[in-house]
Amino acid sequence: MFALGYVPVARQYAGYFSLLMDLDIMDLTAARLDRISPSQTIAISTKARALKAAGKDIISLSAGEPDFDTPDTIKKAAMQAIAAGETKYTDVAGTPALRRAIAERFRTDSGLDYTWDEVIVSNGGKQIIYNAMVATINPGDEAIIPAPCWVSYPDIVSLAEGTPVIVPCSVENGFKLQPAELEAAITPRTRWLLLNSPNNPTGAAYSAEEMRGLCDVLLRHPNVWILTDDIYNKLVYDGFRAPTVVEVEPRLRDRTITMNGVSKAYAMTGWRIGYSAAPVQMTRAMNKLQSQSTSGPCSISQAAAVEALTGSQDFIGTMVSTYQARRDLVVSMLNEATGLHCPVPEGAFYVFPSLVGCLGKTSAGGTLIETDEAFVTALLDEEGVAAVHGSAFMFAGHFRISYATDTDSLREACLRIQRFCAGLR
Repeated sequence: MFALGYVPVARQYAGYFSLLMDLDIMDLTAARLDRISPSQTIAISTKARALKAAGKDIISLSAGEPDFDTPDTIKKAAMQAIAAGETKYTDVAGTPALRRAIAERFRTDSGLDYTWDEVIVSNGGKQIIYNAMVATINPGDEAIIPAPCWVSYPDIVSLAEGTPVIVPCSVENGFKLQPAELEAAITPRTRWLLLNSPNNPTGAAYSAEEMRGLCDVLLRHPNVWILTDDIYNKLVYDGFRAPTVVEVEPRLRDRTITMNGVSKAYAMTGWRIGYSAAPVQMTRAMNKLQSQSTSGPCSISQAAAVEALTGSQDFIGTMVSTYQARRDLVVSMLNEATGLHCPVPEGAFYVFPSLVGCLGKTSAGGTLIETDEAFVTALLDEEGVAAVHGSAFMFAGHFRISYATDTDSLREACLRIQRFCAGLR
C-alpha cells in the first residue's frame, strides 16, 4: 500500500524538487567557501590521469608524491597491528606510542626537546596547518607567506578568516625570504609566519646562517608565531642540512609549531600521518578543534608510523641518492631547453624553472603562450607532459615539475619539453 501511494506523492512534489535542482549552487554554500579555490596541483594531476586513462601517452610530473613504495618493514608493522586487533579509536591527538616516537625523532634529528603531550598527530600535514590556523586566527589577522609557496597556505589562511600576506622572494635570492623583507611585512595585525624549508615548489632550503637572520627579526616581534613546515627536511642534497627554526633559535620555542610527517621521507603519502610539536597550550587548542572534526587518525597508519620513525632510517639515504641523480639530470636537460632557466634546488623533489623566455611566442600547435598557465596547458596537450604553472604557487613566469618518478620517464619528459620549447615561434 505504501509503495502504491508513493507515486502521486512523488508527482505532487516533482515541481518542488525540480525547482531545488534549478537553484544556483552558490545559494547552498557558505560565503567562506568563496574565499578559496580547489587545489590546482590536484586538478592538473586529475586531468593527467584522465587523459592517460583515455589512452593518451602522458608523463605526469605534477604530483608531489614519492614514486618509491613504502618500505616492507613499515607495511609489516601495519599488518601486525591489524592482526593484534589495533583497530579501534585512538586518542584524538594520536597514540602515546606514536607521540613518544615523534618526540624522540625530533630530539634525534634536530636536538629539539619536546614532551609527548606537546605532540599532536593528524590526518596528514595539511590538517596540522588547518588546525593551527583555524584555532588561532581571528578575522583580519595576517599570516606572512613567502612566495613561491605551497598552493594550500593562502587558502587555509583565508578559510580561517585571516589575511594571507604574500611576500615574493626573488630568484636572485634563491627564492628565500630575506630578513629585511620579513621586517617590512610585519604589521600590528601579523599573527603568523608560515615558513617551508625545503620549499615546495622550488626546493630551496635555508642554511643555518640564513635562518639565523630571520630568527633575529622574529625575536624583535614577540607577537608573531611561526609555523615551520619541515615535511621535506630529510630530502636534501650535496651534503646540505636543513635546520629548523627552534634548533637555530631556542628562544622562539614558545611560539613555534614545528610540523613534519611521514609522507615524503618514508614514502607514505596514502597513510595520511602528519604531526607537530608546539607549546602544550597550542597543542591542546589544535586537539580541541580536531576532536570536533576528524577525531584521531587511522590506528593502523599510526602503528606503521611508529615503525617508520623508530626503525632503520637507511631507506632514506638510498632514496636521497636517487633523487639527487634525478635532480641533476632534470636541471641539466631543462637548462638546454630554449627559453628556460632552471636553478639547482637544495632539497625536496621539485625544480622551478623560469619560462619567461617562452612568453609571447606561439606553440607548434598554435597556442599563444601569454602566461605560465598557457605554457603548461599547451605542454600537456601537445607533448603529454603534465606540470604545474607557477601562478598556482603565487609566482608567475615559472612552472614546477616533480622529479619523483623513474629516470627513463624523466629523461623522456625533458626531451619533450626541449622539443616543445624549440617549436615556439
